Amino acid sequence: MNISIGADHRGSDITLRLSQFLRDHGHNVKRHGSADGEPCDYPEAAFRVGSDVASGQSERGILVCGTGIGMSIAANKIPGIRAAVVHDELTAHLARSHNDANVLCLSADLLGERAIEKIVDVFLKDPFEGGRHARRIAKIKAIEVGAEPSSVTE
Repeated sequence: MNISIGADHRGSDITLRLSQFLRDHGHNVKRHGSADGEPCDYPEAAFRVGSDVASGQSERGILVCGTGIGMSIAANKIPGIRAAVVHDELTAHLARSHNDANVLCLSADLLGERAIEKIVDVFLKDPFEGGRHARRIAKIKAIEVGAEPSSVTE
């Protein structure tokens, strides 16, 4: 899978290790944002990763900042991006299966390396369930283009 990964200075170390973890598991990784802890504003990395995913250059994105919240807010401004802040394997599973999240946002300050690896594994492997959830995703897409979500019935 092609994965775009990015971080600000607080997530830099994690994304270096995570990039290697992903490559070791057969993924292609494109890295954005801070390298070696150099200062970097999180919206820049969020934009680059989100753009890669929205354009189809990457199938999924992973963003890391202090809490994951800022990255999520910034990435979700890009049409087609469904970025979710995830704290454990269950929220990773639900983000994928119910929300068809395509960008994972993680906290550098609150999660350990092993927990992050488990979360990423779930996020990359779990499929979107579709069904009733597909209608909800269609409503999100309607909002992105300025349409009333209640206009979507199927």
